[in-house]
Amino acid sequence: MSRCDMEPRVSRGLTPSARTSAGILTRWSTPTPTDMTTTTTEATDTHRRHPHQPGTARAALSYRGFRILFIGTALSSIGTWMQNFTLPAYVDSRTGSATLVGLLVFVQLGPLLLLSIPAGMLADRLNRTRLVIAMQSVMMILSIVLAVLVWRHAPLWTLFAAQLALGIANTVNAPAFSASIPMLVDRQDLAGAISLNSAMINGTRILGPAIAALLAAIGFSISQLFLVNSATYLFLIAPLFFIALPQASGDLPERGWRRLTSGINVVRGRRVLSRSLLTMFMFSLVCLPYIGLFPSVARLNFGIEATGGSYKLLYVVWGLGAFFGALAVGTWLANFDKRRLIPIGMLAFAIFLGIFSLMSSVLIALPFAAALGFVYFMSATALSSVLQQNLADHERASAMPLWFMAFGGTIPIGNLIAGPIMDAVGARWVLGFGAVFAVFLAWWANLGRLSERDFLPVEAGGEPFQPVNANRLF
Repeated sequence: MSRCDMEPRVSRGLTPSARTSAGILTRWSTPTPTDMTTTTTEATDTHRRHPHQPGTARAALSYRGFRILFIGTALSSIGTWMQNFTLPAYVDSRTGSATLVGLLVFVQLGPLLLLSIPAGMLADRLNRTRLVIAMQSVMMILSIVLAVLVWRHAPLWTLFAAQLALGIANTVNAPAFSASIPMLVDRQDLAGAISLNSAMINGTRILGPAIAALLAAIGFSISQLFLVNSATYLFLIAPLFFIALPQASGDLPERGWRRLTSGINVVRGRRVLSRSLLTMFMFSLVCLPYIGLFPSVARLNFGIEATGGSYKLLYVVWGLGAFFGALAVGTWLANFDKRRLIPIGMLAFAIFLGIFSLMSSVLIALPFAAALGFVYFMSATALSSVLQQNLADHERASAMPLWFMAFGGTIPIGNLIAGPIMDAVGARWVLGFGAVFAVFLAWWANLGRLSERDFLPVEAGGEPFQPVNANRLF
């Protein structure tokens, strides 16, 4: 994944904004492209009144800077998903090995697990706008390299090496984006921004493969599709020369090499953060390997190839469900307590993954694939919202890398483990075990059992605590 991380990735853009934290008004201004530094000036955007319900997608879109870069990121991400969809299918058709497909995903996302914390330190120390532009440019060049390698039918190891380089660049890019999220919109509208971003990921997950299929139908080769992807990076790079990403005020107590532990210390001191991250880690490791191994699941369970129309239909329907699941968190579920939504989503995920694992007909599986995508990204978006709302602005660059490690960094490990098992015993057992484990997560992820001291205090920017009347499960 090139533009930012897994998931859940939030669009980047800054307008003049004001943040209230610990009762102090901190003002930011949008710097000039030549300066690309953050200064203190009058607040003009994020504390202005808007007519929309707080925390909704429409409220988030009312901020000009967020809206511009959200559109740019969406257009850029279409190219990302063209490549993310096509390359695993190419490797699967060339090798017929779920293990190698899992390894491909690992070399792309594995750096999130290993390098996210140092990348968070860079996001705090370097100019974020310049850092993001540089990494996006590197990824654009690497997409061109991939196009050349596929065109020349290069050895597989060269494709894996290019994917690894893409993964490293994406890992350096991700914390700088995520740490800027609170400055895009007012804190009360953060859930809407996260929901929009998650919906954008899944909307482009659909559009990317659909456009790739259309271009292939009119004669584009795989290498040419990768060249198209490289051009789409410009949709995000260009606006960043005019809309800069700010640095957060405040500081963490650790110094020197101990700064690597800052995020861990923040998470350890707030149970809602540690519980959310552990939930995402276990969910990614055990329940989500089917995503990276989707071509292999389709071949083993449904007898269809990743290059065929039936596979593309199944993938698009699943992605469409994920799109609406993410969007629901910022629209008709905006007022639903996310602490209650998470365990409900996990239990529903267990049911639909279990049913999907037993399907052998693509047509019968389509509605269950849509439902599975819906509850999957509804749960992930709700978890991300809770995590973001319980981080102070100056904690994000250090703590959010742990989210990337738990989400994007853990999925490839699950793929490496699940790939050989699928090759040995089939995909049904792998998916079935993930469904059973999701039932446990429905109990574990019940944040309603936590007390007020486990959440970010109001004086530090947190939301007023409201107890949840939860029984042992919900």
